[in-house]
Amino acid sequence: MERRGATAEKSPAEEASFTGGLAAVRRALLYLRSYRAEASAAFVALLLASAASLTAPQLIRIAIDGGVAPRRLNVILLAVGGLVVAAMLRGLFTFLQGYLAERASQGVAYDLRNDLFAKIERLGFAYYDRIETGQLVTRLTSDVEQIRTFAGSGAVQLAAAVVMLFGTTTLLVLIDPQLALLALSIVPVIFVILLRFVRRIGPLFRQVQQTLGRLNSVLQEDLAGIRVIRTFVREDHEVARYRSVNDELLDKNLKTVRTFSNNFPFVFLLANVGTLIIVLFGGLQVMGGRLTIGELVAFNTYLGFLLFPIFTIGFLAAGISRAGASSLRIFEVLDAPLEIEDATDAVPLPPIRCRVEFDDVHFRYPGDEREILSGVSFSAEPGQTVAILGTTGSGKSTLVNLIPRFYDVTAGSVRLDGYDVREVTLASLRSQIGVVMQSSLLFSGPVRDNIAYGKPDATQEEIEEAARAAQADEFIRDLPEGYDTVVGERGLGLSGGQRQRVAIARALLIDPRLLILDDSTSAVDAETEAAIQESLDRLMRESFRTVFVIAQRISTVRDADLILVLDNGEVAAMGTHEELLSTSELYNEILGSQVLAEPVAAGETSGELTSADGPE
Repeated sequence: MERRGATAEKSPAEEASFTGGLAAVRRALLYLRSYRAEASAAFVALLLASAASLTAPQLIRIAIDGGVAPRRLNVILLAVGGLVVAAMLRGLFTFLQGYLAERASQGVAYDLRNDLFAKIERLGFAYYDRIETGQLVTRLTSDVEQIRTFAGSGAVQLAAAVVMLFGTTTLLVLIDPQLALLALSIVPVIFVILLRFVRRIGPLFRQVQQTLGRLNSVLQEDLAGIRVIRTFVREDHEVARYRSVNDELLDKNLKTVRTFSNNFPFVFLLANVGTLIIVLFGGLQVMGGRLTIGELVAFNTYLGFLLFPIFTIGFLAAGISRAGASSLRIFEVLDAPLEIEDATDAVPLPPIRCRVEFDDVHFRYPGDEREILSGVSFSAEPGQTVAILGTTGSGKSTLVNLIPRFYDVTAGSVRLDGYDVREVTLASLRSQIGVVMQSSLLFSGPVRDNIAYGKPDATQEEIEEAARAAQADEFIRDLPEGYDTVVGERGLGLSGGQRQRVAIARALLIDPRLLILDDSTSAVDAETEAAIQESLDRLMRESFRTVFVIAQRISTVRDADLILVLDNGEVAAMGTHEELLSTSELYNEILGSQVLAEPVAAGETSGELTSADGPE
């Protein structure tokens, strides 16, 4: 958010941010409904604490006018005893108010975190294409904490300030209406200053939270890519990049400090002017006999009680703005539309034989005018292996992502056994599809749990069988604790090839009718890849699975039942390996430049691989 150009648009933007922030705060406070008992009890304790506070000046008035002036010790002692009781009650009710309010605010934070995480889990992949992960982390941590702080101490203090404001105003008027009008004349001016302050500070707090999110994104990227940074000796560059965002965060925080400094001195000045007015005109009324000394002391004490909630409201205005900015950011996530969800009339997908049809499929990413896929049509029969080749950026991964509805087509349809994937429930669709990505993410925990991630109730025998099919059983048994070996975050402790084999085992364990391999053997050697492919071939023959594979090796391409050649989002050619060798120039070019050639096995003719041997 740059400063340039802000002059012309500042007022409308600030007004919108101020109004929207207050609405968002009110919406966040609705989470207190689940903790109505604690919140109500805290409010009652607040009223009682305020009543005890308002009683004290009256006891002081009694002590002065009824005890000190006429020299009556019993009245003084009675007033002092009353002050002690009032102080004790005020302390007790203030403790209860703070404790109960904190319990309620912790509940609000708990519910907000749960709702946010649940929504993040359901958001479509297109949403994550547009937002930085660090921004989501900031919303789940810092933004929720800002709301929790305001829902607890901030909201209670605001309520206490309002109660004290009306209570002291009433008592001031009862003691001396004319003096009260003089004292209250400064209040509207103070509120005008505070209102301007709130409208200015709100956008600043929103910028602070956004910049903090960017700082978290840089930190997260660097922690994830520390090996790349060290490899290319870019430590100084990353330190400078982090410092640059940190400098921006410091600058925005200093702007908020300057905003405080530019407003609150005037508030304190006006408060002191009010005290001078009371001392001057109140003293004259005491000298004229229209006001007692005790009443003047009580009046001046109540004036302090009046100014204190005004100061509190001023300071809380910053908290309201901060909570408003955080609330807006949180509800941006909670209100984000679910781009991929079950249709209202969606039906469960029955067990499929898995005939896959793409019917004139078009696709573009949200907000992008360029079509990634354009008019893609083909069909794959049950049990077939479909290999997908293409030039860089031709839409290979996008094509397979449409089958489990990671994205929805913008035109045309994708059908499984005649069912449009958009007309069946996501759970029934994805439970029959196994997907192995090129980047094999594992979770921190035992190897066993990673393989059984999609089928937590799997037996040890089933887990081991899936691992053997993925050529992972042997290396897993060599680990210090075998299948109970704990791997670190993102599979730390395993090689890239080992992570890929565990990911393949994870996909095979759920016994999918459709298996999607997105370059999932790129990190294993040719021998291991051949063994994995042999196991997959056996499984496909036994269980009649349909397999889509983005190919990187000649053996995968050669043995496929159907090969799709993509170019600029269109199917440039399709057929078997032998057919495409003789009919598609693009296929031969891709084989020669991208697909990894392998040694010719015994009994194979070298001529079959000529097109892939060029770069070797």
